[in-house]
Amino acid sequence: MEAVLDQPVLVLNRLWQAVNVVGARRAFSLVARGHASVVHLDDDDYRTFSMLDWIDFSVSNPPLDEMEIVHTPRHRIRVPRVILLSIFDKLPRKELKLTRNNVFERDSDRCQYCGHIFDRKDLNLDHVIPRHYGGKTTWENVVCSCIKCNTRKANRLPHEAGMRLVRKPVRPKWRPVISLVVGRPGSEHWKHFLDLAYWNVELDE
Repeated sequence: MEAVLDQPVLVLNRLWQAVNVVGARRAFSLVARGHASVVHLDDDDYRTFSMLDWIDFSVSNPPLDEMEIVHTPRHRIRVPRVILLSIFDKLPRKELKLTRNNVFERDSDRCQYCGHIFDRKDLNLDHVIPRHYGGKTTWENVVCSCIKCNTRKANRLPHEAGMRLVRKPVRPKWRPVISLVVGRPGSEHWKHFLDLAYWNVELDE
């Protein structure tokens, strides 16, 4: 049950805007206390369910996958994929944060010097214009770099190290997409709402 209850659930505010992602355990807690409703696409329309209504719906519409079900002594309850808060009006951020993961997402996990794709654990961030040259931590000056290229460039300008950028870094035009969990089981139910929410630690200047 641990793995089932750890699955991500998209959280909407009362304006139906994506503001966060929580684990299924937390989602069940919010719904059980009446702080949120389950949102489910049914017959091309989004319906909301209280906890009792969701239990009844789970009985009459059991999912095929066991990873979609939480077993209790009395019930087999579907794992919600989206919940709607009833007590929270916070608006999602409209500016895309400059974070390590968002830079990797923008550059598609591709080193911007050698052009190869790497696992994120094997990538660094590089200031095209080094900080000691006055380079800032901005979308236009930070790129994804593999460890080998990052070491080779060191604290030099690209041309000083005999290197060239694959492409000029720019501020992304796309909106945050909660990329840390997209692609995991259940996230296909989020595509209607994935426009604005994203969270992570911002890069320091």
